[in-house]
Amino acid sequence: MSTPQSREQWQQMADSLSINGQAFINGEYCAAVSGETFDCISPIDGKVLAQVASCDLADADIAVASSRAVFERGDWSQMAPVKRKQVMIRFASLLEQHQDELALLETLDMGKPIRYSTCVDVAGAARALRWSGEAVDKIYDEIAPTAHNEIGMITREAVGVVAAIVPWNFPLLMACWKLGPALATGNSVVLKPSEKSPLTAIRVAQLAIEAGIPKGVLNVLPGFGHTVGKALALHMDVDTLVFTGSTKIAKQLMIYAGESNMKRVWLEAGGKSPNIVFNDAPNLQEAAIAAASAIAFNQGEVCTAGSRLLVEAGVKDELIGLIAAEMQAWQPGHPLDPDTTCGAVVDQQQLDNVLAYIRSGVAEGASLVQGGEQVMAESGGVYVAPTIFANVNNQMTIAKEEIFGPVLSVISFEGMDDAIRIANDTIYGLAAGVWTSDISKAHKTAKALRSGMVWINHYDGGDMTAPFGGYKQSGNGRDKSLHAFDKYTEIKATWIAL
Repeated sequence: MSTPQSREQWQQMADSLSINGQAFINGEYCAAVSGETFDCISPIDGKVLAQVASCDLADADIAVASSRAVFERGDWSQMAPVKRKQVMIRFASLLEQHQDELALLETLDMGKPIRYSTCVDVAGAARALRWSGEAVDKIYDEIAPTAHNEIGMITREAVGVVAAIVPWNFPLLMACWKLGPALATGNSVVLKPSEKSPLTAIRVAQLAIEAGIPKGVLNVLPGFGHTVGKALALHMDVDTLVFTGSTKIAKQLMIYAGESNMKRVWLEAGGKSPNIVFNDAPNLQEAAIAAASAIAFNQGEVCTAGSRLLVEAGVKDELIGLIAAEMQAWQPGHPLDPDTTCGAVVDQQQLDNVLAYIRSGVAEGASLVQGGEQVMAESGGVYVAPTIFANVNNQMTIAKEEIFGPVLSVISFEGMDDAIRIANDTIYGLAAGVWTSDISKAHKTAKALRSGMVWINHYDGGDMTAPFGGYKQSGNGRDKSLHAFDKYTEIKATWIAL
């Protein structure tokens, strides 16, 4: 069957789609031990998609025991890296073969446009699995420089059982950023998707088995953070916890790790990323296109969203006008329409949060340039118009707090030092953009920014070869690249006397 080309064709596929809401433990779909379920509601139209298993401590115990047993047996952990690589490549290929189904599940579940679910989310998830698999038999251990009668070996070993708690904004992609290196290095994984978007994680669990990953190596536990998420974070037999989500929850997970077994905790948390445009930006039109995309893509539900646009005074008014014009291409539409660029926010709670931030911006004196209201309410779904605020200062709530919606705060500055000061005046340090024709200024600014990623004369660049993560309260560790493997392995020194 060819990929649907119209909203009507995608809707026909959605109408015939069979959706599984069960947990996946030891290679089988199953109900939660308690029998409890919750409604999975589509933000597109407010309709219930499925009843999803609401897992808790009992399910976590079973899943972790299953993961531990298969790890200790060595079915996967002791498999030769080249063989694990082959399985991971098959796993990636199965995601590609099921691209339309997975993209449709993603769009129905969390509201993103189908055009991006296919070409960004599913395609990127498959790349993450394949790249990690391809890399694992090309990573060498080390020999220490020793005397002639000694050998010092430095080796990496799989850490054991990994609990991965992933967010609702890129459910499949963020899961595969974790699954790729975790599985490729031989670990077992218990995956906890967000209760707001659990469907693709549930589906890909079966694809992992079809690819040849042994039963128990990947378990999926849908449910709520305060139940099954907390249970995994406190579990005494989980070796490593990896998380992408809010800074508030990231801090709590660190506490849980300390209260339990000091499990390794790796966190990719929030952001309030500055996108800095100097007077000498090489192309203001390109900067405007990038600024609009940086805040409206995925409805602004992006940790790296360029939510603070820092503009040097000389080009501020012109750039705001250009961005307002570009934002016309990002007005919300039905997510199953292939022409739609901006879909629904994930749920009513998130819509309420975004609208509350917009009201605070007006109340604190920012100038509302565009947007600022709920739209398409007649659909039964949850949509908000991309919003631009001018005359923002860095102490306003909309400039300080992560909104996770399409709300752009434009802040004026005078000169490089002022831009750097404002950019770094945040608890976050995930990403930043710099627009200038001066190569020295570009390098000096990039070095001064307390940010894990800096993009010069574009926004949101990089691929699987570049690490992803941040400074300060944006988290620790890195996803993607060879650096991601550090999170899923322990380093062992073995010293031999000859």
